[in-house]
Amino acid sequence: MAKKIQVSSEIGNLKRVIVHRPDEGISRISPRKAEELLFDDIVHLPQMQQEHDVFTTLLEHFLGKENVLETEDLLKEAIENDRSTTEVIIDKIIIDEDLPNSFKEKLTRLPSEKLAKVLITGYLEDEDFYLFDPIPNFIFTRDIAVTINDHVVITKAAKSARARENFLTRLIFWAHPDFSYLKKEGKLINLNDLELFPPSRSGEQVSVEGGDMMILNENYLLIGCSERSTAHAIHSLRDILFEKGAIKNVVQINIPNDRSYMHIDTIFTQINKNHIVAYKPIVVDGMSSNVEVHKHNGTSVFYSSIRDFIKNEINPNMEFLLSGQGLSPWQEREQWTDGCNLVTIKPGVAFTYDRNPKTSEEFKKYGYSIVHARDLLASFENGTKKPEDIQNTIINLPSNELSRARGGSHCMTCPIERS
Repeated sequence: MAKKIQVSSEIGNLKRVIVHRPDEGISRISPRKAEELLFDDIVHLPQMQQEHDVFTTLLEHFLGKENVLETEDLLKEAIENDRSTTEVIIDKIIIDEDLPNSFKEKLTRLPSEKLAKVLITGYLEDEDFYLFDPIPNFIFTRDIAVTINDHVVITKAAKSARARENFLTRLIFWAHPDFSYLKKEGKLINLNDLELFPPSRSGEQVSVEGGDMMILNENYLLIGCSERSTAHAIHSLRDILFEKGAIKNVVQINIPNDRSYMHIDTIFTQINKNHIVAYKPIVVDGMSSNVEVHKHNGTSVFYSSIRDFIKNEINPNMEFLLSGQGLSPWQEREQWTDGCNLVTIKPGVAFTYDRNPKTSEEFKKYGYSIVHARDLLASFENGTKKPEDIQNTIINLPSNELSRARGGSHCMTCPIERS
């Protein structure tokens, strides 16, 4: 029997997670196409893959190799398990990519492993043929789906360049044997379903990306109203979640509509029971932001800053560790290089990038040890340390290439089970 999906916090012990290794499609991005494909730069793929491998290898040490799930493997297994659903998704991709119907036969006759690779990279290696553009943002698996207690929301991206990610996510959660039970039990919410999530009367579209969703505890789901997620989408999702009894409070975090603060996880993430890493101007000072708490009983509460909301409704003892130590220009520089974007694997142990020195000083001030990922990996492999020994530690990931894609460790992980 498949293990049940369950996530009720940002800091509980991470048990299973979905990741995606930077794939060959990224090496095809030209400067001309980079902006269109939502990538800020062209990167050196081999080094990017090496950096990502350090990250995922450490995750395997902490979680067990079988619990670090690669999207390409999940896709292959979903295709093998359910070819009829696969054909439905192929039809949708052909329409979305504006391809001739004859391409369906080309795709459906491929074996599962090759089909999974082509659907991700867009490249049919055997024929040296490019069917469609790569989806470089697929490395940011946080955005594709979010677990809310025992429900899963398949998100809907704001930009058409990410549409194929949504199709592949639907295929994984509809057809993979470990996840298909969710649909049968009514615990899979698909934001792409226009019957449930139509545009507003004024034409505002539904879009919510996973980086804008955080479950702080079993009662509170935060959703950012941002450059990538709309108020109409938040209200529509809120109503469905309340109807299903999935959560008691949906918290709308209104932040500036700005590329620098694309999602709420670019300005804060929780790393311990009493610690949140935060970008001071927005989270603490409330610059161009506010919070509305929608409660399941139909009432609402407003706060002038994220800090005030956290202190009043989540944890009065919460402390805010400031990116760049809350000083300019370092806070702006280090927020931009994902100094606030950390994934926690157990309370007090989290991953960040190795390029934010002022934020590292802030961690030390609050009693955290700093260790480089490669050094920690070496100590695990030579037996001088064990994962269970690691406490109150911030793990610095190599990030020369990864950081240029504009997403940190929180972005690169889709947790599906925590305890």
